[in-house]
Amino acid sequence: MGFGGILRSILITNRMSQTAYIGLGSNLSSPAGPPSEIVLAAIESLATIGGISARSSLYRTAPVGYQNQPAFINAAIALRTDQDPESLLKCLLAIERSFGRDRATGVPKGPRTLDLDLLLMDGLVLETPSLTLPHPELAHRRFVLAPLAEIAPDLLHPVLRRRMRELLAELPIDGPNNADAIQILPSAGPAYRGI
Repeated sequence: MGFGGILRSILITNRMSQTAYIGLGSNLSSPAGPPSEIVLAAIESLATIGGISARSSLYRTAPVGYQNQPAFINAAIALRTDQDPESLLKCLLAIERSFGRDRATGVPKGPRTLDLDLLLMDGLVLETPSLTLPHPELAHRRFVLAPLAEIAPDLLHPVLRRRMRELLAELPIDGPNNADAIQILPSAGPAYRGI
């Protein structure tokens, strides 16, 4: 193989060298089914834009903030991708729309068919008008940290310099973010950690 072939092989290998961690949530049914089926179907959609290297269990979680809504189904995945963060965010928003979510008309933090949050992307720290990485609320949300710590317990928050398992353990034991506000669903299939 000549130099051009080696370079092309290196570029192809490196194209999927980034790992994005994505939080998923749903608490409204849609034509795709109830929230647990929506989350699983969304994971299949995410697999079309990258390689899923880890997937958490599904969790039933009490709403935080806006309380007058049904419980959520949450999960987290690790996605190997060649996309830059802004392009990946556009893909996530398109997948949300395909499941019936309209961010322009929905109640902020209210009920939704699908929520896809780009939480972290390797060790990247970024702030643009449309995206902040790491996600600014990541360290304060048990419904995000529990599934994320399940698949990547030693993943380091690049700003706080704390591992996901440490951030989860440091959350308060009382209030709406308490440990009893979240439970693993037994029937959603096994989680897997491929990273």
